[in-house]
Amino acid sequence: MAMLATAATAQTGVQTSSAANKIDADQDLHEIFVTATSRPEERSRIAATTQVIDRASIERSSAQSITDLLAENAVGFFSEWTAAQTSINLRGAATDGQGRDFRSQVLVLVNGRRAGTANISKLSPSDVDRIEIVRGPSSVVYGSQNMGGVINIIMKRGYNAQGNHVQLRGGSWGLYQAQAQTGGTNDRLDWYLGVNAGGRDSYESGYGSHMSNTSWERRGVAGALGLQLNNEHRIDLNVRTDGIFNAGFRGSGANEISKDNRSNRSLDAVYEGQTQSGQASWMVHAYRVTDIDEFNWASPVVRSGTSAVPGTKRDYNHRQLDATGVRLQPRFELSDNNHLLLGLDWERSKLRSEREREALPGGPTGQVAPYDNNQTERVHALYFEDAHNLLDDRLTLRAGLRKTWGKTHFDPTPNLALQQASSRSYDAQTWSIGAVFKATEDVNVRATASTGFRAPTATELAADFTAVGGGRTFGNASLKPERSRQIEVGATWQRADWRLDGALFQNTISDRIITISRGPNTNTSDYGNNSADIVARGLELNAQLGLKQALGWQASAPNVSLFGNAYYHFEMKDKGASAAVNTNKVQRMYRYEVSSGVRYGQGTEGKTGAWNVQLAALLRGPMWYDTEEALLIPQGESSSTFIHRKGAFTVWNLRGSYRLNKGVELFAGVNNLFDKNQHPIFIAIDQGANCIADSRFQNGGCGTSMPGRELFAGIKASF
Repeated sequence: MAMLATAATAQTGVQTSSAANKIDADQDLHEIFVTATSRPEERSRIAATTQVIDRASIERSSAQSITDLLAENAVGFFSEWTAAQTSINLRGAATDGQGRDFRSQVLVLVNGRRAGTANISKLSPSDVDRIEIVRGPSSVVYGSQNMGGVINIIMKRGYNAQGNHVQLRGGSWGLYQAQAQTGGTNDRLDWYLGVNAGGRDSYESGYGSHMSNTSWERRGVAGALGLQLNNEHRIDLNVRTDGIFNAGFRGSGANEISKDNRSNRSLDAVYEGQTQSGQASWMVHAYRVTDIDEFNWASPVVRSGTSAVPGTKRDYNHRQLDATGVRLQPRFELSDNNHLLLGLDWERSKLRSEREREALPGGPTGQVAPYDNNQTERVHALYFEDAHNLLDDRLTLRAGLRKTWGKTHFDPTPNLALQQASSRSYDAQTWSIGAVFKATEDVNVRATASTGFRAPTATELAADFTAVGGGRTFGNASLKPERSRQIEVGATWQRADWRLDGALFQNTISDRIITISRGPNTNTSDYGNNSADIVARGLELNAQLGLKQALGWQASAPNVSLFGNAYYHFEMKDKGASAAVNTNKVQRMYRYEVSSGVRYGQGTEGKTGAWNVQLAALLRGPMWYDTEEALLIPQGESSSTFIHRKGAFTVWNLRGSYRLNKGVELFAGVNNLFDKNQHPIFIAIDQGANCIADSRFQNGGCGTSMPGRELFAGIKASF
């Protein structure tokens, strides 16, 4: 049916009707993009810089999490603290270290609505159809937390993942992964069901040292059901749960005891409709999200000044975020050249945490507050985005505006001494404007300016509590939302056999929310806005080249393709950095990063005897970091406030596959081919006798390195 075909063409997390009907079903799927404007459009008409990780790239990847997948494609900086925890930096905007998305400046979506977490390590790529990335603010369509960009994880559906397959993989350090899926469609109904499970023991670093407490387990289930009522109306239901469990948390102290359980589950119901003429259409998306973090972070040794003292035998923290929301988007074709999107968003979320700890003899006494304060929040927003085509559709102009209102409650929190519960309201206005010009049949140029924001939390607005150490912290009802302002120019040169995209941008982040002491003679502080900005200015590049097609080789010639993503930051300045530190570089942000590779193969993909080999390299540029690790002075750092510059390093991955017959494919690979001993963030890596960590404060090893050389092999059967 027409709607089903266009939904399959768009491969969206939330389909649209009238907009999708304008798209030729034979177009290359790489040219259709959803996330930037919340409806499928030709990618060449979008003014923002976009990046797509499609299903073919996912299936050729050896990634064991969404973090691995995005890192392989040089999307941005990923801290990768543990297998279960990641923070992100994109164009100078960062996520919270524990993945709490309401404190993050990069927005993570699942199927077009917020995931409820910015900790993408808890999410598996098994049931993911594609990932779309919008660089820079998109707050007009998506609201808070979007200051550096959007990462939209679009799940598989019955219309785009038909058939049945089973995949098994095993590898180094007891790695096992199993995945099965079934999907199908008929005239009115489509369905999908996928299950996955896996795990790995603690790994070895480069050169062979054992990194204890780095094991993990994964499991997840995803299901989708679509009902095509008629050509104009469609209903979709989606349910999923995903998580990582018993994951070792070494943290900044190379802890050999602490464990994490982290999960995310959701339910989505989407109704799409349109008039028979297609001039008006609408989408209603209702969702329910539950995000859970369960920390088991015992620390037998803790630091007190310059001494090591007894700590905790058990420290359990449970955090749960429940969010319910509705998105309503009517769309109108006001003329053949003008398309208007209207939007109404509403969401209610509730965060609840609890904590219980048991001290060792001589350790800390009494219970303390959990890592997060409890809060309840309601938010709603109105917005529009209008696109107008001129000059025989060669020029597309866009503009949008959003107004967001929120009310947040600072709720009673266990063991939070002298807390005064209260509530506050906030509001924010964001806008975007852009243009795309089709200079030739192959070249498009674009320019855009946009703003984003991050709403203050209940703690920041309404706090009144006394911390464990006796310090008192007050909220600030007059807080401004954190804001970003971006300008960008870019161009795309594209043909059937290659695509080259480049962009120059500047992103300025203002009004960062910090705590401000009332003076050196008081133990009291207030939340306030930092008057100094973060400025990120740089160049981003994306390239894909099919040599066989570009050079006109014969059909019998091998298939050779090149691919790459890269960025370089000319400026990454924190204007609010203390005068006492040794640099004003933005922390946890690469100066440059390059992901590139070559794919070589023979035969037609999917046919018996077809094979390919892929060699990829990831260069991670220098990064600045005021580490939380306890390092030796002066061996590890010159002072406890020293900002480290972590140098660049390159990791190589190799993967190959062979089609045994029509239904069976064999594959194998090597990650970290040259057994590099490095880590994306930690300064004290596993260095044996040359350890620079202070062993008095370690609850385990010397330091933490990423996995060394890792081998894997597997089989995929389709039927």
